[in-house]
Amino acid sequence: MRSELNMYIKPGLTSSQVADSRINNGDNSLTQRKRKGFLKQYLSSFGDPIIKILLVALALNVIFLFRDANWLETAGIAIAVFLATFVSTLSEYGSESAFIKLMDETQRIQCRVLRDGNTISVPINEIVVGDIVLLQAGEKIPADGIIISGKLKIDQSALNGESKEIEKLPDIRSITEQTSSWDLMSSHQLFRGSVVDEGEGVMEVIRVGDFTFYGVLAMEMQEESRESPLKIRLSELAKILSKIGYLAAAVIAFSDLFSSIVLENNMQFSLICSVLSNPYAMTGYILHAITLAIIIVVVAVPEGLPMMITVVLSSNMLRMLKDKVMVRKLVGIETAGSLNILFTDKTGTLTQGKLAVSHFMTGDGKIYRNKDKPGRGSPQLQYLALSSFYNTGSVISKTKPLGGNSTDRALLEYVMPLPIETDQYIKLDSIPFNSEKKYSAARISGKKDLSLIKGAPEKILPSCTHYYGEDGNVYPLSKIKLLEDTWHDLTANAIRVIVVAAAKTWPIYEDEFSNLILIGLIGIRDELRPEAQSSINQIMNAGVQVVMITGDNKDTAVAIARGTGLLNEYEKDSIITSKDLNKLSDEQLKQILPKLRVVARALPTDKSRLVTLAHELGMVTGMTGDGINDGPALKLSDVGFAMGDGTEVAKEAGDIVIMDNNIHSISKAILYGRTIFKSIQKFIIFQLTMNLCAVGVCFIGPFIGMETPITVIQMLWVNIIMDTLAGLAFAGEAPLLEYMEEPPKSRDEPVLNKQMLKQILFMGFYTIIICMLFLSLNWVKIFFHYSFNASKFLSAFFTLFIFCGIFNSFNARTTRINLTAYLSKNPAFIAIISIICTVQLILTYYGGTLFRTYPLSAPELILTIILAATVIPADMIRKIFIKKILK
Repeated sequence: MRSELNMYIKPGLTSSQVADSRINNGDNSLTQRKRKGFLKQYLSSFGDPIIKILLVALALNVIFLFRDANWLETAGIAIAVFLATFVSTLSEYGSESAFIKLMDETQRIQCRVLRDGNTISVPINEIVVGDIVLLQAGEKIPADGIIISGKLKIDQSALNGESKEIEKLPDIRSITEQTSSWDLMSSHQLFRGSVVDEGEGVMEVIRVGDFTFYGVLAMEMQEESRESPLKIRLSELAKILSKIGYLAAAVIAFSDLFSSIVLENNMQFSLICSVLSNPYAMTGYILHAITLAIIIVVVAVPEGLPMMITVVLSSNMLRMLKDKVMVRKLVGIETAGSLNILFTDKTGTLTQGKLAVSHFMTGDGKIYRNKDKPGRGSPQLQYLALSSFYNTGSVISKTKPLGGNSTDRALLEYVMPLPIETDQYIKLDSIPFNSEKKYSAARISGKKDLSLIKGAPEKILPSCTHYYGEDGNVYPLSKIKLLEDTWHDLTANAIRVIVVAAAKTWPIYEDEFSNLILIGLIGIRDELRPEAQSSINQIMNAGVQVVMITGDNKDTAVAIARGTGLLNEYEKDSIITSKDLNKLSDEQLKQILPKLRVVARALPTDKSRLVTLAHELGMVTGMTGDGINDGPALKLSDVGFAMGDGTEVAKEAGDIVIMDNNIHSISKAILYGRTIFKSIQKFIIFQLTMNLCAVGVCFIGPFIGMETPITVIQMLWVNIIMDTLAGLAFAGEAPLLEYMEEPPKSRDEPVLNKQMLKQILFMGFYTIIICMLFLSLNWVKIFFHYSFNASKFLSAFFTLFIFCGIFNSFNARTTRINLTAYLSKNPAFIAIISIICTVQLILTYYGGTLFRTYPLSAPELILTIILAATVIPADMIRKIFIKKILK
């Protein structure tokens, strides 16, 4: 701190006053919503709609299956429920713990305070009301208070979205008068979360923790979000599956009773009446029918689905973390794939987030672009370095520019490492930048005695009569027209232009210049990220409407939007300013919203309004944000993308944290979301096909003389081990760029669509036919020696059933005719299917009486596998029919 600040007479609070203040007003920590413990979070996962169906099936099993002491199926369902809920809880709890750790790091910020007459450093959470805090450029303001000494320029964009720096000066009024009302635009009030851009000062803390402007917003952001599209879709799927299961159960119970009472009595009326009048016999028949119905319900319910969804979300969450995307809420991944509209900030997301020199044009007309610049020994670069180092509010700290405004820092960074010896000069005088005067100046003495001036082109360029050449000599300025044309061209492309010049004379009188020597025109802008255009194109090709929301003026916003490919020259009706937007009614805005591309001069409230209206239009919304002011919109949207260097409030409100602030990472999140939805659909096709087959076999079997073609323990293998392993296999499906060429799913589109249902019914019934023909054809029974060894025949049928499922998994994983397409990108699928095959063969040859299996000869095994493999050409014919005939 400079000496004038050290002259501040207050010694700060004493240790006892700090303790009293903490008791009376609390400390500076922010109250976190009480997070669910692991057990509570685990119990809440039982609210999943599919889990509820499993619990009903489990309860029915426990109640009705005492008569058969059939605990294996019951145990299987219980294991499925436990694994699905436990893994889901473990993943989300771990993700939330990682997020808490990330948030804890932000609480380690140290602040310099005066206490007991000494300057000490304390963590931000230990600040109390009455503390005297020392501030300088680059530091965050730790609490709400008033400036009592010095002069500061504050960046409050995290609080109100305004990029313009606010000047803060002490007020002579009493503290009570100064804090009677709080206003972000006040010239003496300081607010937690804002940053000191320039200057040094001293603040007195008035409000801490939850009572700060920042704290109040943080509390509001901790309310629960709306239900995700995935949860809504799964609820609908659960209703459909439960209805199908109960209907199938009722039909099968009726059929079983009809078979037992009518068919077994050869449809003779007298015998049927005799059975109906026998309470003991009827009780047995009814219990058998109910038992069979319950088994059908259990078989029909896809118990592997919750586990698979959990695994696919969790595994992709880990993949995404490697791509700089931290997922806070698992459903946020899938929801990202369903986006219809993405509202994105410009700064830091489409651009690199900081100003940098993009053009340096010397007086002879030569232009250096981006990081290109004259050689280190060039006099032109040396003169620019003198101006950048001395005519600035920035300083070099640890090889990086610090303090000053963003333009000063950009210029200083451009000339680093400095090509001059700074100890050969002293600064004699300076005129700081003033937005009204539009220039700053500094006078140096040493190896060269110069006055250095930089400012707006309209202010400086007309006064330039000469320029510094490549050799350092001064030449008459003859290319003024070229310089002016370049200036206007750069401005039209959203590049800010300043002129850097030098003069032999000082002082400067009445802001008038003459005979200036031009050092160069400097173009400065927040450069677009190199991958911004390709990422925007990819997102838009995916059918996602992208709307850029920025505080820039309309012309700058249009230039940026065109640079990213978001706008073309014909889309003039796609741009609106906040002022015009607020003149529109909600109905009028909803009419233009589907065509909207850019909102300029935007206010934080505009974001929330746009999200609300997009929801009313049935859109799935995504919103990016980094400031406290973005919190409400992040919370309101279906997927909130908080930026990694954003405020804690924004991260708390968001579902996904983009660690590198990059639009490319958002496009990756959308791709992963679509991949997850595809994986879930593939698994549903696979499992419901096999469940339909199992139901069909259980239903038809008794009518063809096969009371139990598949035993309960065999069904346990089918339902628990195979389905769970298949879920793991489908969870590893690779994210394919072709998914980004498909339109997004609407909010109410079912997870089980018509195409899937057709595939399930076709392959389900085909598999049932294969199984029934196997069980009923005489030549098959003869080939497997049914009359001599029924166990071998039923063992072959069990193998057939399992391998039908294995081959069907290849059908389910791709809509292509080539079943091996991209198979190498999912090695887990190959490994798990190989394990299932191996285990099945082991069970076939060594399962014995427990699995009711008998070793098959090589020809018997080959025939069984060939019959099962016919599901592949059958589905291939279906795919060809759809692609070639129904296209």
